[in-house]
Amino acid sequence: MKRSEKAAETEAALKAAAKRVFAARGYLNTKITDITAEAGRAAGSFYNHFAGKEELLEALLKDMSAESDNVALEAEHKSDFTDPDAVRFHVAAYWRFYRANTATLRALAEASLVNETFAKTYAKFGENEMADVLGHLKYITDAGLTLPTTPMSSLSLMYAMVDTYVRRWHEVGSELDEDQAIEALTRFVYRGLTGKDC
Repeated sequence: MKRSEKAAETEAALKAAAKRVFAARGYLNTKITDITAEAGRAAGSFYNHFAGKEELLEALLKDMSAESDNVALEAEHKSDFTDPDAVRFHVAAYWRFYRANTATLRALAEASLVNETFAKTYAKFGENEMADVLGHLKYITDAGLTLPTTPMSSLSLMYAMVDTYVRRWHEVGSELDEDQAIEALTRFVYRGLTGKDC
């Protein structure tokens, strides 16, 4: 194995281990040695890849951002939010994204509580995610429908509601199974944005 391949393998192992440890202990309670032990690597190997725990978390954030960007390339992606299927796609995509990245998202929230710079970085990630979807609302206004408030505020409300419900469903549970929950969220968001039933 080439040195570059071995380095990439070690970096990937450290990231995967960090997610597992963050899920079990939380970001603030995790030490670098916890991550390296979980990854089966020497403690010093961590610093060949990351300056500290914060830099590792920033790398995980970049990975999540790239993953999110790839969703728009999926064949089923639609931008026209007058179509309930477009809203359903985005709700389901966020659901999958949250499930795949729960530990990292929780770690990001914890880190933001104690590090103002990181809080700004995390907030910028959210703003970029919303900016990618903002144009989807133009289809609603172009169709002569009225959003509940300004486009950005409407989008902020949508994101807050979807994120809160998805997080609560995963943490506390619900009488709805996953498919039912995605459908209920879709109907709620669609009606909130367009004033119409889907």
